[in-house]
Amino acid sequence: MRDERVIIIGGGSGMGLALAELLVAEGARVHIAGRSEAKLAAVARNLDVTTSRVDIADEDKVRELLAQPVDHVVVTAADVNGAYNPIREFPLKAAWDVLGTKVIGPWLVAKHASNVMKKGSITFTSGVAAYRPSPGSSMLGTANGALEALARTLAVELAPIRVNVVSPGWVDTPIWDDLAGDAKHDRLSAMAAKLPAGRVGRPSDIAQAMRAVMGNEFITGTTVHVEGGHRLV
Repeated sequence: MRDERVIIIGGGSGMGLALAELLVAEGARVHIAGRSEAKLAAVARNLDVTTSRVDIADEDKVRELLAQPVDHVVVTAADVNGAYNPIREFPLKAAWDVLGTKVIGPWLVAKHASNVMKKGSITFTSGVAAYRPSPGSSMLGTANGALEALARTLAVELAPIRVNVVSPGWVDTPIWDDLAGDAKHDRLSAMAAKLPAGRVGRPSDIAQAMRAVMGNEFITGTTVHVEGGHRLV
């Protein structure tokens, strides 16, 4: 990855930040885009990257982000606020927000990245909710499944650009502070006890899988599951 240009959308924390750290250590030129100015400022203080504030569902911002040649684009953006609701109580706006971040946003990224890429890779992030649904996850499961279908289609349409998906399971990231609050430790521990791997994921687990997909020129149109065996239990 030395001197290759990589854009990570949603890299201000968690899995995206872990990937940025890994790639910077390899000598890549990394640009991190996200919605939180505070997170971006903190990353820029501690890591040799450039940053910009971008809402992935805003086409003008995505077009501006992808105006220059790039070798790899990775999307880890997620918005869990309002993503879990019983369907009878699910606000329409919250449903559109989930689709905007998880499906339309990545679609916009591919649309504009394809104009400045000759080869290289685009990597999306879905999730185990598409395979192990739970009550209240109707839109998240739908969005994750749709994203994988999108990647397969784009792998054919945009070839030789490779398009893949990494599908994490439960990963100990700051998102869980919003999802579970004080119950975070108990919920993650309960899941760890169920998983064949014996623990929940770490951001570095997902980053390593993304790096492998980016670097392997014979992987495209594929979903790589990194979930400790969650689909099996």
